[in-house]
Amino acid sequence: MAPRLKLQSPSRFSSLSRSRSRSRSQSRASIPNSPIKTSNSTSTTRNSPLSTSSLASLIHSLIRDRQVSNAQSLILRMIRRSGVSRSEIVTSLITTADSSSSNYAFDLLIRTYVQARKLREATEVFRLFKSENIRVSVNACNSLLSGLARLGWFELVWEVYGEIVELGVDLNAYSLNIMVNALCKDGRLHHVGGFMVGMEKMGIFPDNVTYNTLIDAYCRNLQMDKGLALLGLMKQKGLKPDLAAYNSLMNGFCKNKDIARAEILFDEIRELRLAPSTSTFNILMGFYCSIGDSDKAIKLYKEIFQYGLAPDMVSFSNLINFFAKRGDMKRTLIYYKEMKRVGLAPDIVVYTMIIRGFCKVGAVNKAIEMREEMTMHGIPPDIVTYNTILNGFSRRRMLTDARQLFDEMVERGVSPDFCSFTTLIHGFCQVGRVDEALNLFDRMLQLYIKPDIVTYNTLIEGLCREGDLAKASNLWEHMSAHGISPNQVTYGILINSHCEKGQVKEALGFLDEMAQNGISPNIVIYNSLVKGYCRSGNTQKAKELLEKMRDENVIPDIITHNTIINGYVKEERLSEALDLVKKMEREWVEPDIITYNLLISGFSECGRMEDADRVLKKMVSKGIQPDKATYKTLMEGYAGCGNLKESLKLHEEMLQRGFVPDDTF
Repeated sequence: MAPRLKLQSPSRFSSLSRSRSRSRSQSRASIPNSPIKTSNSTSTTRNSPLSTSSLASLIHSLIRDRQVSNAQSLILRMIRRSGVSRSEIVTSLITTADSSSSNYAFDLLIRTYVQARKLREATEVFRLFKSENIRVSVNACNSLLSGLARLGWFELVWEVYGEIVELGVDLNAYSLNIMVNALCKDGRLHHVGGFMVGMEKMGIFPDNVTYNTLIDAYCRNLQMDKGLALLGLMKQKGLKPDLAAYNSLMNGFCKNKDIARAEILFDEIRELRLAPSTSTFNILMGFYCSIGDSDKAIKLYKEIFQYGLAPDMVSFSNLINFFAKRGDMKRTLIYYKEMKRVGLAPDIVVYTMIIRGFCKVGAVNKAIEMREEMTMHGIPPDIVTYNTILNGFSRRRMLTDARQLFDEMVERGVSPDFCSFTTLIHGFCQVGRVDEALNLFDRMLQLYIKPDIVTYNTLIEGLCREGDLAKASNLWEHMSAHGISPNQVTYGILINSHCEKGQVKEALGFLDEMAQNGISPNIVIYNSLVKGYCRSGNTQKAKELLEKMRDENVIPDIITHNTIINGYVKEERLSEALDLVKKMEREWVEPDIITYNLLISGFSECGRMEDADRVLKKMVSKGIQPDKATYKTLMEGYAGCGNLKESLKLHEEMLQRGFVPDDTF
């Protein structure tokens, strides 16, 4: 280490001593009760217009009298004065200093700036002292380094660290830990090894805090092998790993979904007779809840009490969130009440979890009651709480209530966000109240909340359901003008809408545009086109599209086949319908009740009841029982052929199977 620099030369102190004596006597003369003799010095001087130099002199006097808190109060007063520079403050402290108070005063000035979160000013003061060849203590240096690291000003941390080393300050293990922590927070774990080697050459060796910091950093980055290696290295160096190291490793393994290793570490904690903390249990409880193993989570919850510990907010939040997500509100409320019983006050996060659970099971009224309870306890709902209830109302299609809640939220000063608007827009579109959805969309734009592709798709689909393709096209253009490109879903909505209206040509135009934009159609889009062709009486084109799908590796599903079969039936091309069913089966697409009902309907309408009966028997042999539509079609078919006996037989069978017949027969 570099030799410690002298604070000031003896001759300088001699001249300073005389000026300090004059300053001190002047200060005392201006104050009735000397601050050196009373603890009320700061209040005594508050109304006196003291100069910076006089305040500096008082600070030294208070430090000599060990009235450090009063000295710090004066420093705060001095640094908060307007028009007083850091240079003036430093100069005043230097010129009024003596050997009995100077070092502590200089340290206290830096620490006070740090505690006041004036880190740039603290750095400037450190550098002013350095320019005067004054070396502050390692404690002051550590305070400054720690404050800078806490704010994430890592570049400045290293600049100041270099200047501290240059000054020859004797660094210690705390300095090492601050810098290691800075490297970890800055994502520079790869530099830690070299830095620690350099510190060891200076005689500064890592301690438990150093290793804990590094283990935690590696575990946060899921570099579990390195974390475990450090645990082993600690033991080799004679350091006893503490609970913090084990908790970090357990947490890392849980995040890495390696519960077996986490459990081994938990067992090791108990073998080493390290007392686990509530946090130790929470780590494992959180993981078990995340994988749905409530039995193990509850077992750990009970173990907390066995170790003489008390569950905390995290413990209860784990269990409340787990059961609320699954809609098990009975057990959710058990732990909610237990939390209150042990003296823990639910926070907004816990209340919102419970509200979300009630909304999930459709008990929106209970969710509202919980919101009223939290408000009564002085916890106003935030945007997340409101959005949760809005979603609950929307899912239950209680849009009038949702809109009232939205307006209440605004009245209470909670600004709606993207989620608020999109939830309501989706809800209104689902129930056909598209105009109200569009009004919300306009308001969203006025508040400079940018809609995304999902918002546009929701509105476009809502307009298409209403048959307003013109407005849907306008919204499409608005979307494109605002830099949002249509996706597969957007194209699918418009293609389906045009096909529903029999406008296959327009739908094909969108298909071509998709190809130009590099977007491949999916099974849903192809099914829409197949339906469009069949509805327009062009089943042949639908069949050609079926082959094109196969060529493009889009596997036709049961909907594709049933749509074409329906087209063949309508055109009385029953042999082709049967051929398609056989092809389906060869391609491992199993016909369903709809497939068989279509064939039965086709044969019945043509009076081919023997063929219809064969289809029925095949259907039953495949384990598919006839439904009400099957019976109705067959009864009408037999009645149409004059075979009332068979028709009545089917009617009786239908009744026995619990179907209620229409009165049309």
